[in-house]
Amino acid sequence: MTKHIPLNVLDLVSISEGQTIKEAIEQSLETAQLLDKLGFKRLWFAEHHNTSSLASMATSNLIGLAAKMTERIRVGSGGIMLPNHAPLQVAESFGTLAQLFPDRIDLGLGRAPGTDAQTAQLLTRSGSDPQSFANSIFDLMGWFSEDGVAHSVPVTSNVGTGTNIPIWILSSSTSGASIAGQLGLPYSIATHFTPDNYREKIDLYRSAFKSTAPTAQIEEPYVMAGINVLVAPTDEEAQKLWTTTQRFLLDAQTGKRRLLQPPVDPEEIGTEQERAFIESMFSIKAVGSPETVRKKLEEFTERSGADELIVVTYTYNPEDRKRSMKMLADLWF
Repeated sequence: MTKHIPLNVLDLVSISEGQTIKEAIEQSLETAQLLDKLGFKRLWFAEHHNTSSLASMATSNLIGLAAKMTERIRVGSGGIMLPNHAPLQVAESFGTLAQLFPDRIDLGLGRAPGTDAQTAQLLTRSGSDPQSFANSIFDLMGWFSEDGVAHSVPVTSNVGTGTNIPIWILSSSTSGASIAGQLGLPYSIATHFTPDNYREKIDLYRSAFKSTAPTAQIEEPYVMAGINVLVAPTDEEAQKLWTTTQRFLLDAQTGKRRLLQPPVDPEEIGTEQERAFIESMFSIKAVGSPETVRKKLEEFTERSGADELIVVTYTYNPEDRKRSMKMLADLWF
């Protein structure tokens, strides 16, 4: 039997049709409490901007709220898109979180803007090229060290001093995999929406890994892989609930700005070509009954060689998402 590795959740705080933003955030925080009780290892919040169906913009705020309402689960960013932020500001925000919730905060960092080009121009605060990204991470480690001073300038974040916050590199590309390895940091691969050549990317990360890098926090490569998951009592019900995710992706591709839509019969989703596109983007998934999902998760664990999995679940009805999480915990833990 395949070893059941740690399971985590990535939350984008989706907003359903007929739901207010406040209600979506409250549902997300309720789910955080549930995940804490169920035994999930980590809960990460993504950073997205200019997206009407998501409320995960102010990532560090959500992390603080979720950490306050939970007791055990690690809470972090999946991730902070570093080019959108001044690194010192990130150090101060996460340093504050780590002071309040010691040994429970993760900092996942990415180079993508998490939005469109126009919005990115309004957010950009630091360079997105590999060298600038690496330099910013080196400074962050200085601010989180016992000395509390950046490596490039004699400036302290004060609140970050001594927190030694774990840093992860998030990526969907081969270049990101190489950067994560060269920096000697754990790697979270976005297989949940970029499944192409994922094994090649993981192998590249492992071969590029340098435990002697000045930024290294771990001695051996460590991989977390993303997967779309939706559990329901039957395969048929799960497939119908999954159509909300399919409609969400199709809306994103066609530029249709609307909130998450209710499930429909699977054959009602787009054209045959559009369904094929959705399947190609979200092919890394475990959707179905508990037995179906367990098998899919075990198969992906074997194929990817991941050390941890992080799941993404969209549902129109928040109660269906909570039920999925409960059933997922029952079949995996």
